Amino acid sequence: MVKNLLVTLCLTVTAITSAAADNISVVLDRAQVIRLPDRVATLVIGNPSVADGTLQNGGLLVVTGKGYGSTNVIALDSRGEVLAEHTVTVGAPSDGTLTVWRGADRETWSCEPRCERSVMLGDGADFFGGVIGQTASRNGHAAGAAPAAPSK
Repeated sequence: MVKNLLVTLCLTVTAITSAAADNISVVLDRAQVIRLPDRVATLVIGNPSVADGTLQNGGLLVVTGKGYGSTNVIALDSRGEVLAEHTVTVGAPSDGTLTVWRGADRETWSCEPRCERSVMLGDGADFFGGVIGQTASRNGHAAGAAPAAPSK
């Protein structure tokens, strides 16, 4: 009984250690390059709202953080055999950002080198919508499109 318990405990510790080695941490709205086996034919992403991936030649995977949380990425060969599986965790950036609370509403500012309005998931709706509207209008002007109506 004790021997079976020790074997189970050792296998559990090994599984936890292996899982930790396969964890990929990505910052929201940033990309990270991961090397996979070069014979990957199919890439499965558990929740594309959390992370997205683009497979490049030679088994390079570009993982982009899309939303907060965790998901998994599974790489399959042409026969459907699993070549690799990773857990992807997406978190908030910590460098150069300032969070301002106005009552219950949150604003995010990017302060590198000077503070400018930025948007982050979880910001107040008015702040978020205002920044997105201004960004869309600016990008439309840059592309030569008609200006978008200002957001309120």
